[in-house]
Amino acid sequence: MKALLKSFGYAFNGFIYALHNERNMRIHVSCLLYMFYFLLRFDFFVLEKFEFALLFLASALVLMGELINTAIENAIDLVEENYNKKAKTAKDTASAAVLISAFFAVLVGLALLWQPPAFKALYEFYRGHLIEFSAFVLSLVFALLYIFVGPLKLFNLSGKGAPSKKDQPTLKGE
Repeated sequence: MKALLKSFGYAFNGFIYALHNERNMRIHVSCLLYMFYFLLRFDFFVLEKFEFALLFLASALVLMGELINTAIENAIDLVEENYNKKAKTAKDTASAAVLISAFFAVLVGLALLWQPPAFKALYEFYRGHLIEFSAFVLSLVFALLYIFVGPLKLFNLSGKGAPSKKDQPTLKGE
């Protein structure tokens, strides 16, 4: 049982590493948090259980793709210090897989969530609740700082544990 708990800890550490060091992971997670917040906070959007399951599946595929891409990039950087065309191709291909999963996740989201009456109701809600609208705008500012500055710099964290991306070698010519 102890080994099982340790393996969950390692997985959690990998997720936290990706959040701390990968801007695109922070973008994905932030978008997912906003999407699910609006879906669960308000009853403006009408979704069946199956449609929620599709959103969960599409979201999981994007996050999995980003984590696998991070693992591939770090493994390649570990063994390849100089520019290598095959290493670049492997990294580019892994990145393309994330792009494709994110693109199709957006299409799934549009297919399920394009509900103009729900967006109108959301607009009307925020128009009548300026404090909540202000809190939403403030959260967007914080989310953008979190995404583009990163939590290590934003919160002045030491980054204990796994080395940050800047401490690892990269392929020359990237």
